[in-house]
Amino acid sequence: MPDVWPPGSATGLGPFPGTDPLEAARIVFAELGDPPGLPFLPELPARGVGADPVGRTATLLAGLHVEVGTGAWRFVTRPGRDEHRARTALTTDLDALEEAAEGYAGPVKLRIVGPWTLAASIELGRGERAVADEGAVRDIAGSLAEGLADHLADVRRRRPTLTRLVVQVDEPLLAAVVAGELATASGWGRLRSYERSVVEDGLRQVLAVCDPDPAGVWIGATALDGALLRQAGAAFVGLDGAVLDSIDEDEIGEAIDAGLGLLVACVPPDDPRNDPRPVTEPVRSLWKRLGFAIGELPATVAVAPVEGLEQLDRAAVPAVLRRTIEAGRYLDEFAADEAS
Repeated sequence: MPDVWPPGSATGLGPFPGTDPLEAARIVFAELGDPPGLPFLPELPARGVGADPVGRTATLLAGLHVEVGTGAWRFVTRPGRDEHRARTALTTDLDALEEAAEGYAGPVKLRIVGPWTLAASIELGRGERAVADEGAVRDIAGSLAEGLADHLADVRRRRPTLTRLVVQVDEPLLAAVVAGELATASGWGRLRSYERSVVEDGLRQVLAVCDPDPAGVWIGATALDGALLRQAGAAFVGLDGAVLDSIDEDEIGEAIDAGLGLLVACVPPDDPRNDPRPVTEPVRSLWKRLGFAIGELPATVAVAPVEGLEQLDRAAVPAVLRRTIEAGRYLDEFAADEAS
């Protein structure tokens, strides 16, 4: 069985509504600070430039600098106002985590954007996506690995009582990179595809720096390439619960059989019903189709709200997180009942 999170774990993907980091961190630890909760570092995109996922992760890059261009982040030769703003936002979030986690001794989940999605989202000086340049991609992967190592060390220094840092590496554009489906800056062509071994190596550089803590890859509703993720060293794969009914069962089955955990976003943020059965049905149905031992389900699967939590009114979030906790507990209880 995977050794990523406690059985029946419930967490969030990262984005959070509002603009107050301390309030957000306090809500997360209040609702998810006891088992089976897995608290996470909230991200507040409503703060604007630098609080978005790409800008936030770009500030971790060692020796590389970014600024906001025309509708997108781009690489520049020296740090400027946009990068400073993003660094300040991240530091403020970590300060809030440090305060809210006082007295907490358990795991915490952090999120970054992965090297391939980052390279596909930041432009070079000439206006093309960085992923178009193989040398730039190598620099980004190495720089991100170094910066992530420093980031994890900073979190551990701030809160030595944290027992484990679970790292969620978002790669929603990974499948498009492998398939050569990304459009050029002009929109008239497609960027080159990369050999799977090159994609795998770039991802492995980043995942490896988290060892011995677990790091996995969030792909959402995009195509799953389980073999690539396993060979890159992923400890878990993150999926949108809506795709579980149509996912390639061989791909997901082989990933689970190889010991990968599943992070499934399946709790709707706008459904006030506190009934975990319909919420977890796609997970339970997949598990039955795959034929794995039911007792292994709770340790393998962690649940989270579906994407879009940051669009809610802040006051609605605690109830969503509580429903997520109930969904995790239900999977644990369901497995125990079925196994008995």
